[in-house]
Amino acid sequence: MREAGSGSAVVLLHGSGPGTTGAAWEPLMAAMAPDFRVIAPDFVGFGRSRLLPGSGSDEEPPYGRRVWTAQVLELLDELALDRCAVVGNSMGGAIALSVAHARPTTVTRLVGIGTLGLAMPLPPGLDRLWAYRPGRAAARGLLELLHVDEAFLTDEAVEARLAATLEPGPREAFAVMFPPPRERWVRDLALTAGELAQIRAPALLVHGAEDRVVPPESSTLRLLRLLPDVRAHLFGACGHASPAERPTELHRLLTTFLKEP
Repeated sequence: MREAGSGSAVVLLHGSGPGTTGAAWEPLMAAMAPDFRVIAPDFVGFGRSRLLPGSGSDEEPPYGRRVWTAQVLELLDELALDRCAVVGNSMGGAIALSVAHARPTTVTRLVGIGTLGLAMPLPPGLDRLWAYRPGRAAARGLLELLHVDEAFLTDEAVEARLAATLEPGPREAFAVMFPPPRERWVRDLALTAGELAQIRAPALLVHGAEDRVVPPESSTLRLLRLLPDVRAHLFGACGHASPAERPTELHRLLTTFLKEP
């Protein structure tokens, strides 16, 4: 877990991209630290977070919405956070929605960035992302999938992503995390319309208009009709990685929203 700053607590939840960890939030954490206490865990199966002995069974997988939601709820209890905002990217957005539903008196504000969390057909880009197997060409293809701006497709970025996906623990975990048929993992991460309607925390949805992993028309544009208190912001010429591609604007959006009375 990474932590910085002081003040009102904001929990940042990363996505399901291979090699992703809470470290993906570090630039945003640095920008937010003067105003907030920011906390970024690694989900179980990613980075330094490992499964507990005995987790999972033949009937129930060791990963998924239930496991990751329980992990965040346990973290809130461990840190004695009775009030906090939750910000989630992609899969992390689905878990942010799930946490907000589970702890309505704890979650004060909710942000979903390119978020999953509702029933939809498996997007082809998400299928490609979850099917990733480590290799230099695959790492480059992953970055091409995530980003619109070719400035993010440097040799250094490819090597860094490849190295992250070759870490033994995360590599072994990711290899078994989203096996086909992958539609079931979208369903696993989805809240029902009734559950979404019960979320009372004010919500902000942020999406790249050219997101090829979770298209906005499958997610944000539908959530606008399902969440009771919601607003949205679309970035033009932006893909699935808004925190990387629009860091300054995203920081301004989040700070304004999270500080609203």
